[in-house]
Amino acid sequence: MSKDAVLEVRDLHVFLDEKEIIKGVSLKVKQGETHVIMGPNGSGKSTLAKSIMGHPKIKVTKGDILLNEKSILGLGPDKRAKLGLFLEFQNPVEIDGVGFINFLHTAKQSLSGGGVSTKELMTEIKESIANLKLSEDFIGRTLNQGFSGGEKKKTEVLQMSVLKPKIAILDEPDSGLDIDAVKVVSACINRIAESEHMGLLLITHYSRILSYMKPDVVHVMVNGKIVDEGGTELIEKLEKSGYDSYLKADGAKK
Repeated sequence: MSKDAVLEVRDLHVFLDEKEIIKGVSLKVKQGETHVIMGPNGSGKSTLAKSIMGHPKIKVTKGDILLNEKSILGLGPDKRAKLGLFLEFQNPVEIDGVGFINFLHTAKQSLSGGGVSTKELMTEIKESIANLKLSEDFIGRTLNQGFSGGEKKKTEVLQMSVLKPKIAILDEPDSGLDIDAVKVVSACINRIAESEHMGLLLITHYSRILSYMKPDVVHVMVNGKIVDEGGTELIEKLEKSGYDSYLKADGAKK
């Protein structure tokens, strides 16, 4: 039996556009666990996600990112993906001329390092499309082009279901979704994570998607730092008082 994957961020400091955004973040996500990062706009949540996946504009000035106790800082996004990491983008880009199915087929082949049965892949894609309540006309469409915000988010989850990473970073999977769509997407994420024994690092502003998920650990991020962590009691605390107390405490330390 293979050992579960462990993603560790260790005292990470990150600059983006000559400004320090991440200021000493440490956390550890094991395969099979669900972690949530909550925080106000501008707290560095999305920058942390990009740092883990190796965005080229990210400059790590201190600390490390490890997968199974080995640093991945020197690896590009493609190599990190092959090791089992996946990032669902906050704002998925439209790519003209790239067919959605061709993209998934190529990505699946790249990760597996071998041939991929087109028939089996299409069966899997159609099942995911049905679970996400998408139209089957997505099969013939160009990647993200003309998709609504909610459709883009759903197709990111569809990619996760097909590519089956060991640990997935989900950057605001609930943004752009109405109440019914949040239920559908969260149910699919739960189903995929459970069936594939996947680790999740879910980033969100709001607690609504967490009504349908069961995080093991909740981290609160303010001004580039993890300022609190615990269980689901933190979600209840944030619902009552928001981020004001954390922002005031952070301001008092400066």
